[in-house]
Amino acid sequence: MASTRNGKQVPCAQCPLLACGSLCPPDPEQREWLYEFKIGEVEVAKGKQLFSQGQPPSGVFTVLRGILMRFRLLEDGRRQILNFLFPGDLVGLQGAFDDPMANAVEALTPAVLCHFPRERFFELVTTHPRLSYDVIWLAGREELALEEHLIALGQRTAAERMAYLAVWLVQRGEDTGLARDGSLEVTITQSQIADMLGLSLVHTNRTLQGLRRDGLVQWNLSRIIVPDMEAARRFAQFERDTRQRPYL
Repeated sequence: MASTRNGKQVPCAQCPLLACGSLCPPDPEQREWLYEFKIGEVEVAKGKQLFSQGQPPSGVFTVLRGILMRFRLLEDGRRQILNFLFPGDLVGLQGAFDDPMANAVEALTPAVLCHFPRERFFELVTTHPRLSYDVIWLAGREELALEEHLIALGQRTAAERMAYLAVWLVQRGEDTGLARDGSLEVTITQSQIADMLGLSLVHTNRTLQGLRRDGLVQWNLSRIIVPDMEAARRFAQFERDTRQRPYL
């Protein structure tokens, strides 16, 4: 489970996300207010959960460092991975405020998240309309990402699905300073790929081998490499979004 870091470790005015050109930071006045609004920070070790499916929500979080995945478990133990979360992403607003969480979030790498009080979010909405708009924007982008995932499951071939996911992950990594030159260091198992893309393990393995032979994607247990991003984008019909993403 997540562990609380003592105190507010990183002042918002010194946030490391300020250095990410793809992220649009709050203005200085908003950052000052967010620092007072922030409860603190939590650390999540690799393989541990920020929160579990069905538990009461513990707050709203912004990813400060690391990569996490959001997933849903069925009663028989099957798992559907819904999305991957990168620095700047908002976690904890994916359900009704007063209901237990409908999904779980697990760290794929050691992660640190800023912790905001869920019960005071009405204050943010009513006193800082620009921040409120940013929250709505982020929710809309996540909905769009889920739409793309549905399109992949329903219309793309297995190879196109996998190439799309690889390009998307590496691009998000490059945008947030976690990847460079088409290479992202992250542990995503073939079982997790299968749970994201709706494939069997055998089909996942064969598809990965095919993409490697074609020079499109090299995906092993510790790293994703896309040697030619433009070629992989064309193959997967991936349209890059170059707009800056706001964050809290």
